[in-house]
Amino acid sequence: MLGVDPAAAGATGYGVIESDGRRCRMLRFGALRATRKGPEHFPQRLREIHTMLSELIEEFEPRGVAVESVFTALNMRTALKLAEVRGVVLLAAAQRNISVHSYSPREVKACVAGYGHAGKEQMQQMVRAMLGMSETPEPADAADALAVALCHVQAAQYRARLDAGSARATAGRPAPEIRPRGLHSRIADSRI
Repeated sequence: MLGVDPAAAGATGYGVIESDGRRCRMLRFGALRATRKGPEHFPQRLREIHTMLSELIEEFEPRGVAVESVFTALNMRTALKLAEVRGVVLLAAAQRNISVHSYSPREVKACVAGYGHAGKEQMQQMVRAMLGMSETPEPADAADALAVALCHVQAAQYRARLDAGSARATAGRPAPEIRPRGLHSRIADSRI
């Protein structure tokens, strides 16, 4: 699983993890910082992010990409720039036919730290513990990307358990009797 924490101005974090269904292990993480600042260099930044993600996808062949969604409380200009970065993430995944899953910052924090308003340091410590890392992942953008990937893995495991439970519950039940529409009301009317 490739997790991405997109950023309009700061560093775009990435984290690659694998899971055997019980444990998760970190394969690589980091953050791509802008080589040049300023709006005139933003298209170059988008190209750098796309190149980096394409290389990660080619090297690790993840089954999916998990990306943090746009935080709506941002000002409009920042939200639009962030949406453009997310578009580059979606494009890199689509070019390799990889599914993309979005999670809000609050969902990621609640899933990983158990609290939707967890701070950066708390998230870094939880990511470190969940992945059995010897050191705290730095920078925080990379830890956030690992947290997004962990959130997706946990969400997928939860959905799989729900589906398995639903399948078991319906397997033992007889099929419900299906009556043609209106039959019940005609029978009731004939008794009156």
